[in-house]
Amino acid sequence: MLLPKKVKFRKQMRGTNTGIATRGNSISFGEYALKAVERGLVTSRQIEAARKAISHKTKRSGKLWIRIFPHKPISKKPQETRMGSGKSPVDHYAAIVKPGRIIFEISGVTEDIAKKAFRRASDKLPVATKFISND
Repeated sequence: MLLPKKVKFRKQMRGTNTGIATRGNSISFGEYALKAVERGLVTSRQIEAARKAISHKTKRSGKLWIRIFPHKPISKKPQETRMGSGKSPVDHYAAIVKPGRIIFEISGVTEDIAKKAFRRASDKLPVATKFISND
């Protein structure tokens, strides 16, 4: 699973996820890519599940790039805990995804295999995505 090695501040405020992606919105490395159509948070577990699905479908051929990283700590209170008593400990990390953000890129495989692999990966992600090519 992906998570930061070291962070300056342990907990973060939730913040807002507005606007469209101005960085990471074009194919830079591969031939085919999976692009986010809506906004949301993608956890490190979801990224890992999608990566495994892609590598399984492509039979580990080709090269895969993961273009998002879970920097944002998400806090969660334990169940059946009363309100108050401060902010809860960090539960997991998530990546902030805006519309237009490239999530995965792949090269070295055929377009048909890439489409099937990205379809399987998009089933694991909480945001709607679309397949794009470098044409």
